[in-house]
Amino acid sequence: MTDIDWDELRRTAVAAMQRAYAPYSRYRVGAAALVDDGRVVAGCNVENASYGVGLCAECALVGDLHMSGGGRLAAFVCVNGEGETIMPCGRCRQLLYEFAQPGMLLQTVSGIRTIDEVLPDAFGPRDLEAAQAGPTTQGER
Repeated sequence: MTDIDWDELRRTAVAAMQRAYAPYSRYRVGAAALVDDGRVVAGCNVENASYGVGLCAECALVGDLHMSGGGRLAAFVCVNGEGETIMPCGRCRQLLYEFAQPGMLLQTVSGIRTIDEVLPDAFGPRDLEAAQAGPTTQGER
């Protein structure tokens, strides 16, 4: 993996944010991520009159990831309508964790962090694989 161009990721996230559909909250969000094969994927939030069925930018980004060939996310940034870095909510951190390579980096409001730092003790595919493998002792993951 080459060096991460955080400026390019931010520009891509801002461009995605400008395409957001946010007529209800007027809170536009764009996200961009570097994939482990060097591609950049992006997404924006898409609201709905039935508020609960709106899509976060991270959801659109994961859709773009799969539509463009899959892979694992290596670096991620998310911006608001002013282009400022924002943190993904807990639900979206869980979504990102599912598709992150180990140690994925996120540009956050408090600097560059790993996915494990922003979602400690995460539940993921390994937990399901372990459950299917059979019983474990309490506290073992």
